Amino acid sequence: MLHPTRPLSNKLRFGSVLTYTRNMLGGDNQDSSVAICQVIQNNKDWVAEMQAKNPKYFTNLAKGQSPKLLWIGCSDSRMAVDVLTQTNPGDIFIHRNIANRIPSEDLNVLSVIEYAVKHLKVEHVIVAGHTSCGGVKTALSNASVGILDHWLRPIKDLYIANEEELNELPENERIDRLGELNVIQGVRTVSKLPVVHEAWKEGRELRIHGWMLQLHSGLLKDLDVSVASPKQVESIFKLSTGAH
Repeated sequence: MLHPTRPLSNKLRFGSVLTYTRNMLGGDNQDSSVAICQVIQNNKDWVAEMQAKNPKYFTNLAKGQSPKLLWIGCSDSRMAVDVLTQTNPGDIFIHRNIANRIPSEDLNVLSVIEYAVKHLKVEHVIVAGHTSCGGVKTALSNASVGILDHWLRPIKDLYIANEEELNELPENERIDRLGELNVIQGVRTVSKLPVVHEAWKEGRELRIHGWMLQLHSGLLKDLDVSVASPKQVESIFKLSTGAH
């Protein structure tokens, strides 16, 4: 069950603390360890506040997790999942990477999905992108960014596959639309995974959703591409064990 949470009152976020500390110390070249210490202090204050509300909070939290949602999102620091969904520790199982990609050969993301679906038995998988995504913007350019060139190449392929539609849009809209297409492709990839079909075969409720965080408003946009059963997946991806 999801429980709303509120940020601590009168607490500066890390970025604000860092800026304040730099100003007090005379600039970027000064030691910023005070800002790091403030993050630790924020944690202590949060612990104290939670224990004051419920002395058994952390005892109960340590017993285990049973999240109903798996969130696969971008690593962008502005996508603070617990803040934008107003949820608590234990509510959402989370995996994040650059440009919220879901490669079918990436053992990292596949392991997360396998664990979440098969062992935690989540009921919803959310593939979440966001507007003004730096990874998508880079994929649309000719800039070389090291190892990320390999990671972002499939987004370039996605652009080529939808080039006619995308080129009709202004640059900022083109980036956001390609970001949406990337999310949609992620939803389709998850819906074809054997572990997902096993869950459906067991009669479990499992839905895969595609969302976009609108940074200019803070609102989540449902792309209306949810997949809730094998009937929505091409038959060739419906694997049968023991069939050769």
